[in-house]
Amino acid sequence: MHRRTFLTASLATLATGGHALAQMKMDDMKAMPGMDHSGHGMATEPAKPAASLVLKEGEALREVSRLANQSDKAGLFRAKLTAAPATVRFAEGVETPVLAYNGMTPGPLIEVFEDDRVEIDFTNDIPGEDSTIHWHGMPVPADQDGNPMDPVASGTNRRYAFDLPAGSAASYWFHPHPHGKTAEQVYRGLAGVFVVKTRADPVPAVYGDTVLVFTDLRLGADGTIPENSMVDLMNGRVGDHVLVNGQKNPTLDVPLGAKRRFRLYNATNARFLKLSFGAAVMTVIGTDGGLLEAPVVVDDVLLAPAERLELVVSFDKPGAARLETLAYERGWMGPGKPDDAGLALLTVNVSETAREPMPPLPEKLRTIATLGSPKINRRFVFTEKMGMGAGGMEMGFFINDVAFDMQRVDVTAKVGEIELWEVINKADMDHPFHVHGTQFQVVEHERDGKVTPPAYRAWKDTVNVAQGETVRLLLKQDQPGQRMYHCHILEHEQLGMMGIVDVTV
Repeated sequence: MHRRTFLTASLATLATGGHALAQMKMDDMKAMPGMDHSGHGMATEPAKPAASLVLKEGEALREVSRLANQSDKAGLFRAKLTAAPATVRFAEGVETPVLAYNGMTPGPLIEVFEDDRVEIDFTNDIPGEDSTIHWHGMPVPADQDGNPMDPVASGTNRRYAFDLPAGSAASYWFHPHPHGKTAEQVYRGLAGVFVVKTRADPVPAVYGDTVLVFTDLRLGADGTIPENSMVDLMNGRVGDHVLVNGQKNPTLDVPLGAKRRFRLYNATNARFLKLSFGAAVMTVIGTDGGLLEAPVVVDDVLLAPAERLELVVSFDKPGAARLETLAYERGWMGPGKPDDAGLALLTVNVSETAREPMPPLPEKLRTIATLGSPKINRRFVFTEKMGMGAGGMEMGFFINDVAFDMQRVDVTAKVGEIELWEVINKADMDHPFHVHGTQFQVVEHERDGKVTPPAYRAWKDTVNVAQGETVRLLLKQDQPGQRMYHCHILEHEQLGMMGIVDVTV
């Protein structure tokens, strides 16, 4: 039987079976979110959106609040971050309990410069749960990376401290990474933006620098956020509303002829965003690891979970220019497949009044040196499995046929040694692949026997590996210690699709 057909049938079995279990093969996991242990099984479909709850639309786009620097010493950014329960009013008259950094979701924006030192005092006030802060994509030491092996217990605190090297300017973000709770803490609101800037930015300052953080939300009829269902665990959680900076379809007013710089962040658990600005011309200027070598004009972009993009958008026609989602087939198992096409995420109102002409983008943004020849070749194969086991129905997502084990090192690498990683997706859906501690360069994609180079040379820390695709990438780790690599559909990470690379001197 084809894997997708078998999985769909298995989900139906789970809906009726009295003692169905999802074996996640992860240490210290007590129970799956959404699992009903009363003998009635687990719901197979995500909770339906509450028809009575209407989210406000059309409000002016909010800037993500900046985290204040408490240091008066040049070159030092020092601040406090607290993860704790909070409430947010997404729908009129209804308070929704969330998790938030410093009372905000998405969390505050940390803005620093290359060569700065960063010291963040983190307090975990989430009742009864470990947490961490993972500085996604950032070149930080392994013991400062917020890995699941380094938890911060509920009611305690720790300081994260690291120096940002020259050449590290990019659009990073931060989120929790505790063992077995990452998915839940993120979909309940814990995510923040970390922008590292260069003092010699080639992009004209008059374009501005606007952050757009995409999250998605599911609300119950009472305004609460429901737990994951079995379908969420299989496919990754996809909410009912896509929010931008915590708002639904906010608006932005610009004059005719304006060019705007946007930093796009996909901070969802599992939503793939294929985006278009309609008639407004989009130019890609940067990815996860910072600026490209030269601008690239595109019709649309795909932003997989955890990916970032920097765009310059030219608004040369009066009227409404909408940032909308386009259809994208990422693969789906079981019922409840969302229709992601045609969602309006942001409406830019372009006035009839033209502004003075803006300076053009420079033809060259920076130089990206090609990584040299690899000394080591590695293969990582993604698969998913579901079937009956001794304890009932078992399911999991695997890399090289093993599920994550926090006590096991999967790969041993050496500091500074260039490696070629071949990531092969034999599963029935796309999987965005993320490596901690470094940025990599994609060499080529292969699918159905056709090999294609990437559209441009770029530094990346997350790359989508489509169903049936092989992605080859070059990387090296510059700092010793244990790092994670995993699928950034967070439910899949928790169900086993993660490993540990131990980087030695």
